[in-house]
Amino acid sequence: MGRYLLRRLLTLIILLLGITLVTFAVMQLAPGGPIDLATDMSAKISPEMKDRLNKLYGFDQPWYIQYGNWLARSVQFDFGESFKDGRPVIDKILERVPNTLLLNVCTMALIFLFAIPIGAVSALRQNSLIDRGLGIFVFVGFSMPTFWFALILMLLFGIFLGWLPVSGLRSLDYGELSATGRLLDVAQHLILPVLTAAFTGLAFMSRYTRVALLEVIRQDYVRAAAAKGLSPSRVFWRHAFRNTLIPMVTLLGLMLPDLIGGAFIFETIFAYPGLGRLGMEAMMSRDYPVVMGLGTIVAFLTLLGNLLADLGLAIVDPRVRIVSS
Repeated sequence: MGRYLLRRLLTLIILLLGITLVTFAVMQLAPGGPIDLATDMSAKISPEMKDRLNKLYGFDQPWYIQYGNWLARSVQFDFGESFKDGRPVIDKILERVPNTLLLNVCTMALIFLFAIPIGAVSALRQNSLIDRGLGIFVFVGFSMPTFWFALILMLLFGIFLGWLPVSGLRSLDYGELSATGRLLDVAQHLILPVLTAAFTGLAFMSRYTRVALLEVIRQDYVRAAAAKGLSPSRVFWRHAFRNTLIPMVTLLGLMLPDLIGGAFIFETIFAYPGLGRLGMEAMMSRDYPVVMGLGTIVAFLTLLGNLLADLGLAIVDPRVRIVSS
């Protein structure tokens, strides 16, 4: 197990370096830059001043030197300062991390809370009316674009009915509310973003649960347990459902990148103060230090989530421990 963990950590480091290199290369190849974006609208900026600014920020150096300088600083968690407001990049990221973690934790909790029962009912009632109805729900969840679903929720619950806020994480009078009022206020602001983020994942997880459970209940050991006279509930929970959880642990790690990637869309739509919105604003303004720092943090969290999923799989499945040892 120790060798397996060491091998995965080395792989994580190599992948992280590769991701940062690709991100840096894409930004170098993109048309325009932070200096052009900031100076093109000003008639007082001469070409000589642009050259001095490029030299000041090191943009006149070859790309590999720029990347090497950035890598040397980032090892010390120094991602530079934002071109937009001059604040340290790490400070801007750290103040948004709790918001994104809160959103993702609530989303994952909602997915597992509803997806597993939906998938189990669909598998146990295979080809029934309930199974077909849930199949329609899954089809809609797979095919509906995230941005379109977010706009529908905003129009229905925020504009027409006026039940829920449609932007931000807190109300303007948040500081004047009591502790309970603040908690309820944050919860109301989270409902629409969480529903948007969880809808596609809920459909995917419920269908995966159904397929995995159908495969397990057809195994000989499940039939043998039922033939011994065990109750249906005991056969389901002790023999079928526990083995269904093994591939779900892996699926959990695969879903994390989708949640973080989708955050760039719905966090911008809902004006949610998370990493996704920060990244979108940085990309639109060509704020390279923020884009690189944010890309590194998000890539690390994604790779770490996959690593934890693999370790969880090794814990719940003894066969993985034997192979990895």
